[in-house]
Amino acid sequence: MLSEAERLACLRLIRSEYVGPVTYRHLLGRFGTAEAALAGLPALARKGGRRRPIRICPQPEAERELESLSVVGGRMVMLGEMAYPAALEALEDAPPVLSLLGRDEALSSPAVAIVGARNASANACRFAETLARGLGEAEHLVVSGLARGIDAAAHRGALATGTLAVLAGGVDVVYPPQNRGLYEDMREQGLLLSEVPFGTQPQARHFPRRNRLISGLSKGVVVVEAALRSGSLITARFAADQGREVMAVPGSPLDPRAKGCNSLIKQGATLIDSLEDVLQAITPEARLGTRPLPPQAPPVLADAAAEEEAESGKARLLELLGPSPVAVDELVRRCHLSAAAVSVALLELELAGRLERHPGARVSLVLDAKADAGL
Repeated sequence: MLSEAERLACLRLIRSEYVGPVTYRHLLGRFGTAEAALAGLPALARKGGRRRPIRICPQPEAERELESLSVVGGRMVMLGEMAYPAALEALEDAPPVLSLLGRDEALSSPAVAIVGARNASANACRFAETLARGLGEAEHLVVSGLARGIDAAAHRGALATGTLAVLAGGVDVVYPPQNRGLYEDMREQGLLLSEVPFGTQPQARHFPRRNRLISGLSKGVVVVEAALRSGSLITARFAADQGREVMAVPGSPLDPRAKGCNSLIKQGATLIDSLEDVLQAITPEARLGTRPLPPQAPPVLADAAAEEEAESGKARLLELLGPSPVAVDELVRRCHLSAAAVSVALLELELAGRLERHPGARVSLVLDAKADAGL
């Protein structure tokens, strides 16, 4: 169990400059605690080449966020606490902190995500609502993103039995505004969840990160209606990468809103046209062919040898990096450094603002890193 001081340090760490979920894990691996990691951030950023001081979240700022969340009736859960959703713990980029608003006992139920088009057809919305109601009656938590169209229909269908909305903005921010009534209903009867700071307005870059949580929380993802280039297909891709079941509802080849689902089915997604299809697809017996992510290993403290090796090999590593993302495993193979040393060097470069992490354990060099690092 985390002490109150360590919980506050966890929040300050993830809200500090250049610290994302993967970096957070590496920092805990290097220092053991969030409090120690906060103290070590400035030195790591300097070793990575940064001259300007890195911004560390001030303690009063973190305390205000916790207080603001408490005032509206919410609470915060940290990675590693008993209340943290078990389904998310295995993700490489599991959020270090989650803000919850509503009935968080819903997290104890097995979850299925339902996603789809914002400009969905009436028939698709009716199907999503009926499917969600049936899943709820079968004691499953329905997860979606509170968007217009299919998301909203799924939440309404499962409102009486249990539904969770993963938000791209702060847990207190209603988006889109048209769904304010549904948002208020979710506060009373469902659950709202977010990893971004309280009061944050959603931005385009937040939505893919939200989508990985929708799939990560769930045993499977049902795509009801989606165009070929849509956020729903991003959610489906995350689900496949995370070892979750991908399901899709077929549609007319003449309707652009069905092309994404039809494409998923061609690629191997399970065809869904009833509640029974979904329940069958997510049974353990049916999911023998899927490979859920193994649990994340606890952080391992970096040793002095790895730090020395990282320092001597950093120039070699920088030569291999560029603006195009490359797998960390590939860097280890090509730079002839140990995996521990590469991890240390990448961490220092990231905290200097010179490195960006991407899904799938890939990294790239930031093009304007020289300006960001104050070089």
